[in-house]
Amino acid sequence: MQAEEAVPVQAIEVVPVQTGTAVFLVTPLKTIVIQVDPAVGEALQASLAGRLSERPLSHDLMLHLLLGLDAGVSHVAIMAVKDGVFFARILVAQDGPVARKIAEVDARPSDALVLAVKAKRPVFIARPVLDACEDMSSQLAKLRKQA
Repeated sequence: MQAEEAVPVQAIEVVPVQTGTAVFLVTPLKTIVIQVDPAVGEALQASLAGRLSERPLSHDLMLHLLLGLDAGVSHVAIMAVKDGVFFARILVAQDGPVARKIAEVDARPSDALVLAVKAKRPVFIARPVLDACEDMSSQLAKLRKQA
């Protein structure tokens, strides 16, 4: 993804809803929402709040595996949306003594977001994804007032 095609996410807000969990991704251009599984929504909310679990959860395990391989999350990108389903990629970087490697890994956006938050790495949205989604800024503002 070219830099001019990527829009940075400035904030992530998690809101429980009847159908699961709504994750609002706030960018300078608009706010979009992704519906996620309640369990992953809880993991994302805990990560945003900086809460640690007593034992490593799946996302912690993934990060520990990367660290064990001298690698880490470079950034996460929401790459596409098709029929209301979002697609993400996790960019993993490995710095070795001789070479630097970068790998792109397909992921559910919910899992990618948890990893990015836990690793304190940036999240980007491809411009075509933003263009295809409705701006949910006003809905997020209403939810903030209700809280």
